[in-house]
Amino acid sequence: MTPDEHTNQELFLDVGDGHQLYIQDWGNPKAKTPIIFLHGGPGSGCKDTHKQLFDPKIQRVIFHDQRGAGKSLPYGSIEHNTTAHLVEDIQKLHDHLKLTQAIIVGGSWGSCLALAYAIKHRSKIKAMVLHGIVTNSKQETEWLTGGAFRSFFPDAWQTYLDATPKSHHANPSAYHFKRILGDDEQASFASAKAFMDMDLSAMQLDDRYTPKTDDTFDGTNQRIEAHYFSNNCFLPENYIHHNTSQLTVPIYLINGRYDMICPPQNAYTLHHLLPNSELIWTISSHRNEHEDWNIIRTLAKQLSQEG
Repeated sequence: MTPDEHTNQELFLDVGDGHQLYIQDWGNPKAKTPIIFLHGGPGSGCKDTHKQLFDPKIQRVIFHDQRGAGKSLPYGSIEHNTTAHLVEDIQKLHDHLKLTQAIIVGGSWGSCLALAYAIKHRSKIKAMVLHGIVTNSKQETEWLTGGAFRSFFPDAWQTYLDATPKSHHANPSAYHFKRILGDDEQASFASAKAFMDMDLSAMQLDDRYTPKTDDTFDGTNQRIEAHYFSNNCFLPENYIHHNTSQLTVPIYLINGRYDMICPPQNAYTLHHLLPNSELIWTISSHRNEHEDWNIIRTLAKQLSQEG
């Protein structure tokens, strides 16, 4: 993420365990309620395009790269990198910037992290706007890693299988995750790229995805993803579902009807478990940003202007 004319400050926050988080405080410093933005992945980092969700004239947004991601240091580290660490990092950020309450905006993995944070620190949250809903149930994870979406994207799944020995076709992601996390750099790179190509191909509603060339791909995001997915994202099964009754703040859930990464059932189930939520459907995929982002902009602006 690049600083611009709306950047109030950039800093690196030491959160312990050898990790320093990159933080960019952006927008109107006098805004009523700051927004904490949580990126996806795990491991993808904040992007300049994420700023398009917000109006710097009236909103203050705190962006940060989670452990190992983006500009945070050490880059790509999976040591002391679990959901529990990320949850407490958000609270350390909250305390360092002397925030009282915040609005949380997050998508995909960021929605799961937002919910995990809210369960532990619900008094710190005014409201949440979440899209591409993830609650980390085993069924959700296997939808992607096990290729349950292949009825819609058979070509993407077949390409993934073609990069996998036939003896591992029953569980190709386990094979690739082991290689990604292994010491053989060449094998790690090849498996990271195979997983990324499968993942990103399933995010589209059409054939717009063009695989990156080897010289523009480093596999760090996939290494962090493999670390989390191999460990059930370091959350007990149905942890989010079992603790939703605690979350009484307004929570807006936005999900595409044709999201092949975060199937609509995730959002629907969560909506009926939450005491105070609104579910908004869009005609989009995981990466069709236009309609979803317009809704996020409107909701985030509305919430940030409320007293």
